Amino acid sequence: MSVEVKGLTKLFGIQKAVDDISFAVQPGQVLGFLGPNGAGKSTTMKIATCYLPPSAGTITINGYDVQEAPIEVRRNVGYLPEHNPLYLDMYVTEYLTFIGQLYGLKSKNLKKRVEEMVALCGLTIERRKKIGSLSKGYRQRVGLAQALIHNPQVLILDEPTTGLDPNQLSEIRRLIKQIGQEKTVLFSTHIMQEVSAICDRVVIINKGKIVADSDVASLNTLGQQEISTLVEFESPIEESLLRGIPGVQAIHLVKAYTYRIISQKNSDIRSAVFSLAATHHWSLVGLRQEEHSLEKIFQSLTK
Repeated sequence: MSVEVKGLTKLFGIQKAVDDISFAVQPGQVLGFLGPNGAGKSTTMKIATCYLPPSAGTITINGYDVQEAPIEVRRNVGYLPEHNPLYLDMYVTEYLTFIGQLYGLKSKNLKKRVEEMVALCGLTIERRKKIGSLSKGYRQRVGLAQALIHNPQVLILDEPTTGLDPNQLSEIRRLIKQIGQEKTVLFSTHIMQEVSAICDRVVIINKGKIVADSDVASLNTLGQQEISTLVEFESPIEESLLRGIPGVQAIHLVKAYTYRIISQKNSDIRSAVFSLAATHHWSLVGLRQEEHSLEKIFQSLTK
């Protein structure tokens, strides 16, 4: 395992920010670490990168325990925190050279690695600019470059797309996906669109506890214990007859003559609604199943 979390707990006074969680990330996998604000994502990542000690449990990175071998952990991890801490008065290549020196890179190897990161992260046209003059999207690229400069096997990214515009989002997502082909990536977010765009697997945390752990395809089926069908009529109908359709569990009035019908899993009631409308001469103007989106699954798991 590249990253293995076992029984991890973190207390701040009497508050449990992280409550006995366990999961693992395989080499070459992009794992989305999801949860609402305050769920414990950043705390877990700070423990994984040796910024915070755990109250109980362990995290190992490429076999190194974060408490017993923090120097080795740091050598194996590239970290981009939520608030990207950059030296704004330094030039891009100057900053990357400085970070490379901190990791012990020297001479030709250092220069070569800086050039590789400038190319990989799309910084060529900005390389001679001061970081403080860059847009947020390019600052995030510099943050990714510094996280990768020492060629770590594990990349930990804490909400790296927060505050980016749509074009910047697309570019950073593409870059992370590309990096994930060779590295193990633990990617924190509370934005569900990131999941489909980047992740292979998802762990969802809520109030310090893991509430879901699955691949992205399987996540789409979590919580689908019911089907929602939106039905719109042109004039009033007898709602009690809709309730009599087999499989119907509940009916909610959305607006005048429009109903959301909740039915059992695997029960498609659309043909029954259509037949009922035809029989009673109800003018049916809309009939569709509502998609069970990742956002709704996320909301149901983190209420």
